[in-house]
Amino acid sequence: MDREDEKPTLRSPLIQKCGQDGGGISMEKVLLREKVVVEVKKQLWLAGPLISVSLLQQCLEVISLMFVGHLGDLSLSAASMATSFASVTGFSLLMGMASALDTLCGQSYGAKQYHMLSIHMQRAMLILLIVSIPLATIWAYTGTILMAVGQDPEISQEAELYARFMIPSLFAYGLLQCLVRFLQTQNIVFPMMLSSGITTLLHVLVCWFLVFKSGLGSKGAALANSISCWINVLLLALYVKFSSSCSKTRTGFSKEALHNIPSFLRLAIPSAVMVCLEMWSFELMVLLSGLLPNPKLQTSVLSICLYTAATVWMIPFGLSGAVSTRVSNELGAGHPQAARLAVFVVLVMALAEGTLIGLLLILIRNIWGYAYSNEIEVVTYVAAMMPILALSNFLDGMQCVLSGTARGCGWQKIGAFVNLGSYYLVGIPCAILLAFVFHIEGRGLWLGIICGLIVQVSSLLIITLRTNWEDEAKKATDRVYDAIIPVETVH
Repeated sequence: MDREDEKPTLRSPLIQKCGQDGGGISMEKVLLREKVVVEVKKQLWLAGPLISVSLLQQCLEVISLMFVGHLGDLSLSAASMATSFASVTGFSLLMGMASALDTLCGQSYGAKQYHMLSIHMQRAMLILLIVSIPLATIWAYTGTILMAVGQDPEISQEAELYARFMIPSLFAYGLLQCLVRFLQTQNIVFPMMLSSGITTLLHVLVCWFLVFKSGLGSKGAALANSISCWINVLLLALYVKFSSSCSKTRTGFSKEALHNIPSFLRLAIPSAVMVCLEMWSFELMVLLSGLLPNPKLQTSVLSICLYTAATVWMIPFGLSGAVSTRVSNELGAGHPQAARLAVFVVLVMALAEGTLIGLLLILIRNIWGYAYSNEIEVVTYVAAMMPILALSNFLDGMQCVLSGTARGCGWQKIGAFVNLGSYYLVGIPCAILLAFVFHIEGRGLWLGIICGLIVQVSSLLIITLRTNWEDEAKKATDRVYDAIIPVETVH
């Protein structure tokens, strides 16, 4: 009797799955809703700390510029120019190359090939250190390069000194990006937030001492950036070395890292192109603003908009890192439908975030300019730009999470071609046309970039919607186990 009494209980889930439960909701829908809720929690758990890490790392440059600003206009202009030059010629390239680890480490972790994460990271560190050498040479001649493109000689010479004192940070930054990817793809994000917070607090003290007490002036701020970057690297390296969380993926130095370098470069180079093409287009927009009538006003307003956009962009950037990790982990584990669900969830979150931030930017449009200037002309111009900035942020958030999906799947080469076409065949030409032919000036430059963003988002969205996730899971498996071949041959 007891056995017969159990039968309805055993059968009931199957009956509910095919039919309706008492509330009129199918079991399939209930299960799907539960999966969505779990996925949202996983992504927010990842995205929250990643947003904090990005903001804290950006604070290093902002804090340095704030200290330099008290030394005079020449020092501030030179430091700003050197920081922008360093971002374009160094940091963006290293960050792009390191993002190949989003694919390699993420899929290896999902496939439970834990020892490969350390090998991938060591290989990336070696290559990025080698790449940093010619980049350091470029930084050493920052002033010469800036004067060659028509910049003010006095500011250029001062910028060169600033850039030279930042050279140590170049090598640290490459290592830092590799460590961040290594931990992120294992869903270890809170230690990164803690190390970034400690580094930022120490940076205030280091910057104050080197700028005002050591006699180095603006060069002290650049040196403080380098010291703080190395402190962050040291903290994360110590965590990886001694934490039990990394016991499975920490292998120590391995000769296998010297093998299979071409396979890393096949992802790293398109990754770098993908990131650089996008970042360079926004920097080019600021340079073009200097050619407009009243260039001082145009450049000031475009710079304010760029800093504002870069700050709010940290939110979708965190979501991008989260979905990249989730997609790569699930594909590596052979769970294509879970990867597909992760993409759906992040797109919904990006839509909601873009809408809320866009509304906020529009609401504060009349007062935001006062945070940067007391001149009515600047404040009014910024207010006119804010609705355009809101639309730009919405689209940029969408492309950011779609680019994260691309990194998780290993589509860096496709992403590079999409960015090339979007920004340099559509965005920049439209910006020039609207700003200089139709005389819409600064707003025209930004509207041109929006045209590029529309093409980029549309292209990436079509590619994502047409994806066969089962095939992507097979490709991830092939990629993971192809990378293990050198290990077997060496041993």
